[in-house]
Amino acid sequence: MEPLTEQEIRAAFVNCTKGEAKRLSVPRDLAERPWDDLDYLGWRDPQAPDRAYLVAVLDGRPTALALRGSAAGSWQTRRSMCSLCLTTHSGGVSLMVARRAGKAGQQGNSVGAYMCDDLACSLYVRGKKDAGAGARLHETLTLDEKIRRTVTNLAAFVAKVTGAV
Repeated sequence: MEPLTEQEIRAAFVNCTKGEAKRLSVPRDLAERPWDDLDYLGWRDPQAPDRAYLVAVLDGRPTALALRGSAAGSWQTRRSMCSLCLTTHSGGVSLMVARRAGKAGQQGNSVGAYMCDDLACSLYVRGKKDAGAGARLHETLTLDEKIRRTVTNLAAFVAKVTGAV
């Protein structure tokens, strides 16, 4: 993924108002992010742990989503699997809900998916971040195939939010 600026990120939001996009918390460490290893940029709002955001570059342009999730907590001990990268975690997966873009979102419609709490799917798939013992199931897929699967799953989620499906 190519590095994005704060302005590019704020302009890419499709499921919140321009005012909400202007006020949301964008990471201060954009220059230090491992962009070469990212399929999308994801982060949680440090001031509001139930809020999360992701930005994906699909079809050559960035698309950003505002998400709501449960606050990450150690109270979750059940092993769950992320629907994007298929990494399993003990307490490290949350249901993330995105308001649909446009009129559907204004009417209260939303789309949800189980995702890694820290939104670091790209790093788990590449083995750059460890989710613990048994987190990655043995597969015969190559790394490139796993990355493509993650991007395909992400694109399908974004398409549901934007109404492209």
